[in-house]
Amino acid sequence: MPDFPIVSRLEIINIETGVRQEVYSRTCLFEAPNWSRDGKFLVFNQDGLLHKIPVAGGQPEALFSGNANKNNNDHGISPGGDEIAISHHSENDNGDSIIYIMPIGGGEPRRITTLGPSYWHGWSPDNKRLVYVAGRKHSRHYNIYSVDVDGGNETQLTFTDGLDDGPDYSPCGKYIYYNSYRAEKMQIWRMLENGKEQTQLLHSPHSDWFPHPSPDGKYLVFLRYLNDMGQDHPFGQEVKLMLLHIESHKLRDLTGVFYGGQGTINVPSWSPDSTEFAFVSYEKMTD
Repeated sequence: MPDFPIVSRLEIINIETGVRQEVYSRTCLFEAPNWSRDGKFLVFNQDGLLHKIPVAGGQPEALFSGNANKNNNDHGISPGGDEIAISHHSENDNGDSIIYIMPIGGGEPRRITTLGPSYWHGWSPDNKRLVYVAGRKHSRHYNIYSVDVDGGNETQLTFTDGLDDGPDYSPCGKYIYYNSYRAEKMQIWRMLENGKEQTQLLHSPHSDWFPHPSPDGKYLVFLRYLNDMGQDHPFGQEVKLMLLHIESHKLRDLTGVFYGGQGTINVPSWSPDSTEFAFVSYEKMTD
């Protein structure tokens, strides 16, 4: 949380024209939009709760989430559009982030991960598995795990020195895209959904985070810090959104430089037709 006033802006960008549309803005901190599966609304987090707002704009509506009232920016909608995964800092778990699932319209959440900290990032297209980032006592590093949507034993997918983060399933379910610090710079990687064939996709001098494949499987949007942030993804930095055509490997600057970072695109936020992408930009208020 910044210690100075900011304006948060929920924006939509068309990936072909580059035209940006402001959906909602407010002098406060809100983060991480998800786009509904029917294309009608966006969900973001603010002050520990999730909020729903029409894509056309308007006033956001807080979603009831029971005792899960300390939700962070790692949340996302199920393939069927009827549920949403949340990451709540449970008081019963020393404040660690725990993954829950609740109805998309609001309701009592059910617990998924037994251990914390666990931060949700992706939902398999067959609706059977969740993929997430977790820190565990047996390792001093954060790695990527998956678990059944009904809970149970988790499966560790990466075992690396340095942070692995931001996993998101490809729409075919074959791959998981993620960012990793194993090359001593945060870069974009891909692996099979079972954790095999881990491959670095890009070699960049920047810090690249949170890769999200489009629903049609053609593109990948990710967040680029202009400066090397090490293993951190802080708020309030010079960043841009990058668009990668997966088949041709052609990469282009989607937004130009803006003030953002943590909270901009932590989670999947493509429109269902793969033509637009939602994100949050920020403006530092000055006297």
